[in-house]
Parts: sequence; structure tokens; C-alpha cells
Amino acid sequence: MIRVVLVDDQELVREGLQVLLDRTDDIAVVGTAADGDAGVRVVSETSPDVVLMDIRMPGTDGIAATRRIVGDPALSDVRVVVLTTFDTDDNVLAAIRAGAVGFLVKNTAPDDLRAAIRTVAGGDAMLSPTVTHRVMEAAARSPATLDTGQLDGLTAREREILAEVGLGLSNDEIGSKLVISPATVRTHVTRILAKLAARDRANLVAVAFRTGLVDPADPRDGRMSPSSNRTA
Repeated sequence: MIRVVLVDDQELVREGLQVLLDRTDDIAVVGTAADGDAGVRVVSETSPDVVLMDIRMPGTDGIAATRRIVGDPALSDVRVVVLTTFDTDDNVLAAIRAGAVGFLVKNTAPDDLRAAIRTVAGGDAMLSPTVTHRVMEAAARSPATLDTGQLDGLTAREREILAEVGLGLSNDEIGSKLVISPATVRTHVTRILAKLAARDRANLVAVAFRTGLVDPADPRDGRMSPSSNRTA
């Protein structure tokens, strides 16, 4: 059972999400909160698998609350997904920098929301396809925070897998594409995180883009393509 906490200042949104998720066999809402401070408190009390976090709330907003949750060693297994009406570059980048591993807009279809929760609970990052390309371009333009020379420590296979993570593929999808097991992919991703001192999979997406392992493709469909230099 995937345990979820909902943090949103609109009661109607919280209740709607709770009804939606409680009708799902493998997802259960274990707590709700109307602002960031209360959200952090509920998360600390319940230690959920996933938090659906609104951004704009009175008092402590969702970005600050996400930062506090991610920064708490006792909550290291909690995964935060930002769910908001506003899919601007600034909001998405701020959420990723704060430690969110997912970003979805509130008009996401119910089935897609459930799938996103399962994806994040399984250890993958989740960005709405409508914002992924734009966000990664903005991340690439921002000042790099990682010494790209650290990529020299990655094997050719690890670079290949990092490039696929940068494309937003899940472990299952990467395994299918590279003809290896998802468990092997998971092991490689864990090693890549350690070698790059990256916090989570969302950071790896930005790293893959900034270091040239992934290049922008057709901006019309929001997809990206692996760079020809990805195993260099």
C-alpha cells in the first residue's frame, strides 16, 4: 500500500483528491494539511511514501515545506510531488531545487495522477510531459552546481543509463530499451547517484541535460533525445 499525505490550502481540492485516491486499491491517504507548516508536521507524524504538495499556500509555501521535509534525515524515504495550477519554469525549477521528485499540474487526469504516485513511490522521478522540455532547458541555462569533471568517474554503461534517466524513462523502460533487468538498472542508478553526489533522480535529469548527455529535441512534443556524446 502506498501511503500518501495531501497538502493544499483548498479544502475542496484536498477532499477531492482524498476521495479519488481512497478509491484506489494500492494507495491510501494517511493525512492532510492546509498549509506548509501543518504539512511538515503531518508528514513527520505519518512518514508517508509520497506527499502531494501545493506550491502557493498562506504562510509557509510548498517550496519551503518541501525543503524542510527533504532536509530531515528522519524523512529520507519520503518523496514529494508538487501538484499545482501554475506550471511556470520558476515554479518547477524551485520545486526541483527544493528536492521534489515530481511536478504535475492540477488538471492531470486521475489515471495519470495515480500512475505518477506509483512511479515516484517506486523510486523514479515524474515530471508532466507538458513541462519537461521547457524546464530542462531552463535548468541548462542556470548556473551549474556540479563539477562536470565528475562524469569522468562514470563507466560507459553508467553514462548511457544517466542519459536515459535524463530522458525521463523509468527503470523498467530503461531495462527494456537496453535489454537488462530493472534491478540492474536500479543498481546502476544507485551507483550514479553516489558517484555524482546527487540527491535524487530529479537531480540526475538536470545533470544529464547540463552536461550534454541529453540534448533538446523537437520542442513541439516536449521530448528530448540522447546526445551523441553520451558515452564519450
